[in-house]
Amino acid sequence: MNHYVDSEVGRLGTVLLHRPGAELARLTPRNNDSLLFDGIPWVGRAQEEHDMFADALRAHGVEVLYVGELLAEALIDTEARDEVTGTVLADVRLGDSLRRHVAAHLAALDPAALATTLIAGLSRAELRTGTGLVHALMDRSDFVIDPLPNLLFTRDSSVWIGDQVAVTSLAMHARRRETTLTHAIYRYHPRFAGTELLYEPTIEHLEGGDVLLLAPGVLAVGVGERTRPAGAERLARRCFERGLAHTVLVVPIAQERATMHLDTVCTMVDTDAVLMYPNVAGSLQAWTVTAGEELPVSGPEPFVVAAAKAMRIDTLRLIDTGLDPVTAEREQWDDGNNTLAIAPRLCVAYERNVETNAQLERQGIQVIRIPGSELGSGRGGPRCMSAPIARRPLSAAAGGGR
Repeated sequence: MNHYVDSEVGRLGTVLLHRPGAELARLTPRNNDSLLFDGIPWVGRAQEEHDMFADALRAHGVEVLYVGELLAEALIDTEARDEVTGTVLADVRLGDSLRRHVAAHLAALDPAALATTLIAGLSRAELRTGTGLVHALMDRSDFVIDPLPNLLFTRDSSVWIGDQVAVTSLAMHARRRETTLTHAIYRYHPRFAGTELLYEPTIEHLEGGDVLLLAPGVLAVGVGERTRPAGAERLARRCFERGLAHTVLVVPIAQERATMHLDTVCTMVDTDAVLMYPNVAGSLQAWTVTAGEELPVSGPEPFVVAAAKAMRIDTLRLIDTGLDPVTAEREQWDDGNNTLAIAPRLCVAYERNVETNAQLERQGIQVIRIPGSELGSGRGGPRCMSAPIARRPLSAAAGGGR
């Protein structure tokens, strides 16, 4: 299989999605904050919206892969099964007695059922049997294995750079087990046999929503609430060592939920154009990192200036979110900046961001609108919900936007 990504906008060939399921039904007013959701989504409607997203991609020739299906196929491998169940059983909250019962429960599941349980979680009531103090003190609805509602946002747990994949290191406790599943898929699924891993979940925090492939050989990495400077440095060093990049722009962003990742304030929509939240456009800075034993660092300078230099273009065109400060703030919160480019000048966006979509179209960008009233409750848009696995190399895609 030809798995390769060198930009944000090259014609999209294959993408990894996760169709939301039972894990969303686990969200309650009591746990949604700790599970990083701002509301309690209507699961059936969220699935309908996600199916429309997938259908829109397929209508443009994109192959859609699903995490649940790939994971079930990977778990046929005994080593993969041992790896993912071992991570679950290592949870220090279980205690020895309950751990033995959980291990027996998981061992009895076939690969498909095991994949479902690892994603949807397991409550004390579903475990059916158990002994020991931990089990005795648990409520029937307490989780023995936590659900993973944020798995919906497949962008964060893996990033393809060239023909290698970075399985990332997620900062928030509620999300860390997601990379265990992603890691198992890339290591053990036959489709990805021989794939070289660029990053691992056990090292410095780095999340895919903070990594933008601005152009072949040029990466931008946001550092803020989720990705730490040490993660950006580690990724830069490995990309330079493996010839995957010549420049990495490190971009500090506010450490707050509204701007948790770089792709919440800007995304590429053409080879030379970026959709950007105007409230940060004037203040967004970049440090330029280039190859060398000590990773030479220069800057900071305005992000758009540093990006244009690294991309070797005259100007990086800016398209504003919204038309005024209030609309911009509303639509940025509703993931107006978080578009997924299918090709140059062709992107997917939430339909609710009316002004931002109109701005894009005035600038010659075709917008495929999808509903997102329920999907957006976890703070993520089309880019967050997709992990490109194959894009046409940008040099081959030049001029072929639609």
